[in-house]
Amino acid sequence: MDQRVGPPGRGQRARVTDRLAYARSLLVRGADRLALPVVGAITLLVLGVVFYYPVWTVFVEAFGNAATPVREVLTSEFYMGAAHGLFADPIRVPGDVFAWLASVRLHVGWTGVLPDVWVSYPTVRKGLFGFTAYQAALSTAASVLLGLPGAYVLARFEFPGRRTLKSLTILPFVLPSIMVVVGFVATFGTSGTLNGVLTWLGVGQVEWLYTLKVVILAHAFYNAPLVTRMVTSAWENVDASAVETARSLGANPLRAFRDVVAPQLLPALGASAVLTFIFTFMTFPIVLALGGLQLATVEVWLYARVQSLDYESAAALAALETVFSLALTYVYLRYESRRAATGTGNPLPRKRLFSVAGDVRERLIRSGLGVYGVVVALVFLAPIASMVLASVGGATDPTLEWWRFLVERQGDSRTQPSVAVWNSLLFGVGALALALPMGVVIAAFSARGG
Repeated sequence: MDQRVGPPGRGQRARVTDRLAYARSLLVRGADRLALPVVGAITLLVLGVVFYYPVWTVFVEAFGNAATPVREVLTSEFYMGAAHGLFADPIRVPGDVFAWLASVRLHVGWTGVLPDVWVSYPTVRKGLFGFTAYQAALSTAASVLLGLPGAYVLARFEFPGRRTLKSLTILPFVLPSIMVVVGFVATFGTSGTLNGVLTWLGVGQVEWLYTLKVVILAHAFYNAPLVTRMVTSAWENVDASAVETARSLGANPLRAFRDVVAPQLLPALGASAVLTFIFTFMTFPIVLALGGLQLATVEVWLYARVQSLDYESAAALAALETVFSLALTYVYLRYESRRAATGTGNPLPRKRLFSVAGDVRERLIRSGLGVYGVVVALVFLAPIASMVLASVGGATDPTLEWWRFLVERQGDSRTQPSVAVWNSLLFGVGALALALPMGVVIAAFSARGG
């Protein structure tokens, strides 16, 4: 019988097509599985070259030679202040503490018919690390005091531009540090805006430049919006029904806030305070420009050591600062891992900010917010406005001389402003091109690992 092989039928062609599609899908899946490890290995290599290896060399320099550089820092009174005894001679520490306590004296006097009580005690030397922690604590307190009322306004009041104002809380983080420095010099300098207003009012001038006050204020400029942003988010997630339940059980507004609202705000407040302390402990450009070496923090002194080619001391300072900041970062991350970030479907109702209705308490609150608005204008708006005003020669004698100067340098100078602008853009785009892919890869591995 004659058997002939004819062309494949429609069913056979479909099976072949399905097999090819299946093989193609296997190849794609295999390529996908292979691509992520390959890209991950490249990312790890880049991180090793640009981050891990430099950090490793710093730690080797700091802890090499039997950790001599670190030991010299820890046992130095200049660096550690009174705490150096914990590392130099820990056996003497309890005796030194008791001797200090014994030297504290309570004095009681009389001013007319009223008693006057004060305490005298020997000064405790802070050292470089102690002063850095001290200014960071003051900066954190100033940031919290300046940021909390802002969180209250954004979370509890409704007014035109509220969402825009909430979005602008991120603005200080994207402003260049040198711009903030110039703004603060233009505002609080000897011939600055503040002294000009005080002179016009007939009040004596203030000298704030190169003082701890202006450093703390500049830190608050950067970090108070962080406190505002985090606490506002927590405040907006408070369940209104819980507050209403407390009020129905007889709690007054203050008691309801203390028992229901405050416990839900404290974690966000604590987290923002920890982050602020980390940022201000590691501060560099603000202190260098507004404080100088007389108010040097660890970062500023580390820079001075590098300039003096004292790399061992610089490495020891960098290593100890890294360990300290990582410990605080761990505290913050522990909070983040435990916090329930779920929102509520029943937020607290907002009140109208610009309203004449209300009792005496409401009017006092709005009056206090008016004072807060003046403080915000002085701290946040005045430096930016003063910088812009100074660029045109001031309000009394405006001129475009300095802008003309930049244009002239662009035309006939070897140092052209456009080169600096181009370099800034180039560095920014280059950093983005390097960081964005690595961030995506790390996020992909993190999501797969989770």
